[in-house]
Amino acid sequence: MNSDMQATLYGDIDTESGYISPNPLGTLRNPSISNASGFEWDGTPTGQTGKLANTDIYIAGDSTASDIAILFIADMFGWTFKNNRLLADQIAREVGATVYLPDFFAGEVIDSELIANEQWDKVDLAGFMSRHGRQVRESEIFECAKALRQQYKKLGAVGHCYGGWASFRLGAKSTKLVDVISVGHPSLLTKEDIDGIAVPVQVLAPEIDPVYSPELKLYTFQTVPTLGVPFDYQHFPGVVHGCLVRGDETKSGERLAMIRGKNALVAWMSQFLKE
Repeated sequence: MNSDMQATLYGDIDTESGYISPNPLGTLRNPSISNASGFEWDGTPTGQTGKLANTDIYIAGDSTASDIAILFIADMFGWTFKNNRLLADQIAREVGATVYLPDFFAGEVIDSELIANEQWDKVDLAGFMSRHGRQVRESEIFECAKALRQQYKKLGAVGHCYGGWASFRLGAKSTKLVDVISVGHPSLLTKEDIDGIAVPVQVLAPEIDPVYSPELKLYTFQTVPTLGVPFDYQHFPGVVHGCLVRGDETKSGERLAMIRGKNALVAWMSQFLKE
């Protein structure tokens, strides 16, 4: 996808600063280029809701049964999206950690059914990103991480799409609020974020992704190996941005990508949170 297509989804993204200029269309209008699938998985989440640092949160796993935790920073579909909660449940079970999935969008929810039904004129994604951009939400994300840091021996961060930049910031040399991160199809990520990473980092990268662009992928490869941190990069051929949390289980390629991505994430978190 070219830069014009990327702008349709997010507006113009500056890979140096993470700044998003206003989307001239104001809404998503072309489902064929957005890759913002709202496909929902089957299943019923088993966690509970609560509060963390004055933020609403979904909690997967028994918060008293483990000394390790994972802060799961969701994509734009947020903390109530069933797929995100089901994935949080699965990670908690397989890693043996308590997984916290906060609401970092102040109660605002993008209706996945609108996306699934291609009602693009009803989705103001540019406005959503303006209200919940990096500068707006970073301090809240940091406060949640600090609260968990005080409670648990080890803390990891998982971030898909929107959660990608935030996970890198939590693992930065200047903050180092977590012990390990795993990101899938990250968005709003900058070269400065990549330069600053100081903890083990895993990147799960679909082949077709206008947001985590070939330029940023190359920069990741050139930079992270020089930083002295464990690095795991996994390429997912033939699938698109969003596939790891919004893929269609009935499509073989997407289902396999989701399974592989989940298994990789679980193994990475287990390796560095349980050592």
